[in-house]
Amino acid sequence: MFELSQDHEDFRALVKEFAAGEVAPHVAAWDQAHHFPTDLVPKMGDLGLFGLVVPEEFGGSLEHSDGGAFTSLCIAIEELGYVDQSIGITLSAGVGLGINPILTYGTPEQKARFLPDLVAGRALAGFGLTEPDAGSDAGATRTKAALVDGQWVVNGAKAFITNSGTDITSVVTVTARTGETANGRAEISAIMIPSGTPGFTAEPGYNKLGWHISDTHGLTFEDCRVPAENLLGAQGNGFKQFLKTLDDGRIAISALALGMIERMLAETIAYSKTRMAFGRPIGVNQGVSFPIADLAVMADAARQLTYKAAWLKDEHDAGRRSVAEVKRAAAIAKLYSTEAAVASTRIATQIFGGNGFMEDYPVARFYRDAKILEIGEGTSEVQKMVIGRHLGLPQA
Repeated sequence: MFELSQDHEDFRALVKEFAAGEVAPHVAAWDQAHHFPTDLVPKMGDLGLFGLVVPEEFGGSLEHSDGGAFTSLCIAIEELGYVDQSIGITLSAGVGLGINPILTYGTPEQKARFLPDLVAGRALAGFGLTEPDAGSDAGATRTKAALVDGQWVVNGAKAFITNSGTDITSVVTVTARTGETANGRAEISAIMIPSGTPGFTAEPGYNKLGWHISDTHGLTFEDCRVPAENLLGAQGNGFKQFLKTLDDGRIAISALALGMIERMLAETIAYSKTRMAFGRPIGVNQGVSFPIADLAVMADAARQLTYKAAWLKDEHDAGRRSVAEVKRAAAIAKLYSTEAAVASTRIATQIFGGNGFMEDYPVARFYRDAKILEIGEGTSEVQKMVIGRHLGLPQA
């Protein structure tokens, strides 16, 4: 059965120390200023966070892994997410949506060109899937790419793309319609578009409810031309590729949500011991202690689901578990952990009372950050569809 090794726990301590020293002192100011800390990314690279699932030949540490490389990534995301969700998603997206598609489907030349800088934290990459009119229905992609004189000519738009407009963003992989299949459906392919390519524009950053520190942009492509060899994977396989990418990403988002639940548990315990009402700490009241107990249950359940899914992913990579097992576990973990995370911030804010509504307390920031967890990497409704499919329920 799955369990965390001593190496995993030692690694957790390393990331926890990094988060406490390099992230925690600054996040309130970064959040208020909507500032993306570009200089933090190379420090994360120096710690090896972007290279946990990447072979040594590209600067990663996979060969030195104890066999639980993806589990290590989830630990890092959890610990960063405990301090700040935006920094956690920067790592999660940087690896899961930026590095992994190139690592999994790229040619040797593509890997050699992009991976070393991405692993070192000298660069970031994005993954352009969502569009203004194509979210959960990703098959409705309208962005098109036509092969003309040895170049892909890309036209269209993407929405809500993480790590896509930073000063160090080197490339964004986008899905695009490149033709039609034999049954008349859209043929979806993935194409790599380097930053600075003429016709590729990262629109101004969004004015978001939460994740103020995270870099998120809409993208537009107007007769954007890249070489034919920028195709990532086989033509027409883009839809299958992004489904695989999302499976891994859902486990990572579950780890991010776990970090949030654990933080809300810690914050409410500390506050209930020091906040006085009617001459005694509020923690003596069952109206406070009971919901805190609920938070402890949520944290334990989310932890078990997250790391079971991460373990299954590592076991699958070692050839010992099926894709179906990973898909089901990823959907279950993502569904439970993210919905519990949203609930945890509501509970924490209620316990903090008026103070919970003030930006002076971190629960307010986490409250704003929580909702996106139920939406990104597949909504809760999509996760239920996936789980239903694996239960053998009739499908439309």
